[in-house]
Amino acid sequence: MSGLPSEPAARHRAVTERFTAIVRATDSWDCATPVPGWLARDVVAHLVGWFPGFLASGADVRLPTGPAVEDDPRGAWELQAVAVQRLLDDPETTGRTFSNPHTGDHRLDEAIDRFYTSDVFMHTWDLARATGADDSLDAAECARMFAGMEPMADLLLASGQYGPQVPVPDDASAQDRLLGLIGRDPDWRP
Repeated sequence: MSGLPSEPAARHRAVTERFTAIVRATDSWDCATPVPGWLARDVVAHLVGWFPGFLASGADVRLPTGPAVEDDPRGAWELQAVAVQRLLDDPETTGRTFSNPHTGDHRLDEAIDRFYTSDVFMHTWDLARATGADDSLDAAECARMFAGMEPMADLLLASGQYGPQVPVPDDASAQDRLLGLIGRDPDWRP
């Protein structure tokens, strides 16, 4: 890949299609992941767990409730991925304002892109690495995200949402630099 689309709906579509393919190919939801203490199903549980409340509180948008991740990780993920894509494809809702006391005001589609689609992108590596799928991420997107996040490394760690930075060689790939920044060991294996 040589860069993801810049428009939020198209970027979400590309990122979630890749994640969905890995979800559909996952045979064991009980395998360890690069996130300490998380199993494969926990990656999906995280993504379908935090985002609906974040969206509801910031934009008064309610996503449909699906099956529990414990019972049906594929179904839970696919329902949310489709619902978010419909939201992004709807011109009447994407321009709405998303407000959060910690992040300020954003257009709804931009907030989804910045906070959620980026999270799905990064967790794609976690699920792929855990399940033996192709874990390569778009290099241009990794470089873009690293450039935006690296100046905030201390803030990211203090948020509790990222692990301690993992050192990587100076000549590491953009993907490995991003992974190290968010607390992942690029050499982790199940």
